[in-house]
This record gives sequence, structure tokens and C-alpha cells, in this order.
Amino acid sequence: MNKLREIECFIAVVESGSFVKAADTLGISKTAVSRYVADLEARLGTRLLQRTTRRLSLTEPGQRYVERCRQILTELEEADAMAGERDGQPAGPLRVNAPHTFGVLHLAPLWPAFLARHPQVMLDITLSDRLVDIVEEGFDVAIRITRLPDSSLIYRPLASTRMVLCASPAYLAEHGTPQHPSELAHHETVAYSYFSHRREWRFDGPDGPVSVRTHARLMADNGDTCLAAAIAGAGIILQPTFLVQDALLDGRLIELMPAFTTSETGVYAVYPSRKYLSAKVRVLIDYLVEAFAHPAWREDGR
Repeated sequence: MNKLREIECFIAVVESGSFVKAADTLGISKTAVSRYVADLEARLGTRLLQRTTRRLSLTEPGQRYVERCRQILTELEEADAMAGERDGQPAGPLRVNAPHTFGVLHLAPLWPAFLARHPQVMLDITLSDRLVDIVEEGFDVAIRITRLPDSSLIYRPLASTRMVLCASPAYLAEHGTPQHPSELAHHETVAYSYFSHRREWRFDGPDGPVSVRTHARLMADNGDTCLAAAIAGAGIILQPTFLVQDALLDGRLIELMPAFTTSETGVYAVYPSRKYLSAKVRVLIDYLVEAFAHPAWREDGR
């Protein structure tokens, strides 16, 4: 039991960067935390932390040890979850990360029905457009919208979306309607910060691939901001159908150059590669696969 406590104290010190903060996190005294870490180092016969008056840092053995210890604690948590899932029934907290706009538009309406199906599950949803490390940050599942998911993770495809080039009628009336991607270099654009080629937009056209370096007057790390700016006439956007479909249907935006397309982007549920997949993760992924069998944003109804 002391070995486990030593590991908990060591990880708490590493993650907080302070013996005092680790003690607050664990609800024990700083002296106790220091003793447990010292006992751990003595038992292992090696120094895990370099201590100075200003900061703490991991030694090379400490770096290797903390990574393995995190895996051990994760496996213990999974064992606890498995024991708590009586007769294989999903139960307990379920941490989910998703892109902000997609999470609001297409996931938020799904959560009440999921909770009704699984009354012993508690959802903890985090919306962020940055690429989170789901293992390091403790997420059970993440929704990724990408060409190819991280190969170190297990994933299930949920749906796909295409990128659409569009602008408002007011912008086009003032600046003209481009007929070829090369003309975009002379137009105002609104760019999404996390788009891997946010300044260089690439298309497949009737005569092959075309790329153009764009000039972004506005760049944002949130799709809603890009959409609102485009509708208000700030420039041309290249955004997914799940975001712009309604604005295209009601005329607030107009699609440009439909003959020049981009590759379909997948919507995936990703989760860590682990031997034990808890019932709560399994039922969530199955639920999302079912929910996105016929995405609302697909023009062809598929």
C-alpha cells in the first residue's frame, strides 16, 4: 500500500511542480509528501527529482519512471471502473473532448438521450479546438475532425464532411465573384487558425490539383467566429459543411467554384489503445456511430 502512496505523491509533485501544491491536492501535509517521495527514491536507489530553491525537474530515470507510473494508475482506474460496472453495465464518469463548434451544433443535442439510456453514466464534456493529448489530459474519448487520426490511438469513423468555399452576397457584390482559385490571392479571406494549411488553400480541379496562397484579414481559432465574419461580409471562407450548410441553404452564404473541391474530412471518435475498453466508452462510441449514420449536413442524405 505504501508503494502506491509513494507513486501517487511522486506523480502529484511532478504534475503540480511543487511539494506544497501536491500536498494540497492529496490532502496531506508537505512533510508527508516529502517523506513518501524520499522513501520512493531510497527504495529504487536512484534520484527521480532534481530539487533547487526555484524549481523541480525530472531526472532521466524520473522521466521514464513517471511515464510508467501513469500507465499503472490508469490501469488501476480501469480496473476500478470494470469492477463498478456490474454485469457489464456502463457506469461512472465519462470524459469527452470535442471541437467547440461541432460540439455545440451536433453533439450537445445528443447527450440527453444518451444519459437517459445509461442512467449510471455521468458525462464530463470539454469543448476545445486545440488538439488535446487524450492520454495525458485524462479523456476517455475525443472527437476528431481530420484527414487521418493519430495512428497511436484507436478510432471509429462516425461521418465525413467536405470543405466548402463560400462568401456572403454582400461581399461578392462589392468585390466580385472569383472563378478560379488563383483569384483568391486578390481577395480577402477569413482563416481558421487550426487548419493545417490555413494560408495555402488546396483544391482538386478539372485540370488537376491547384493551390493558392491566401491573404487573411481575419484569423480565428473558432469556426463560429469565421462563419459570423463571412456572413457579415468580411471575406471568403473555406469551412466544413457541418458548419456552413444552414447559411448556404438560407442564402446568407453562396458556394463558390463548386468544380474545385477538397478532400473529404473524416469525423472520428478516438480513444487510447488499451487492453480493457470499459462498457461506458463502448456504449458511447456505438451511440455516436448510430447517431451519425445519416448526418444532417450531408447534401446527398447519406
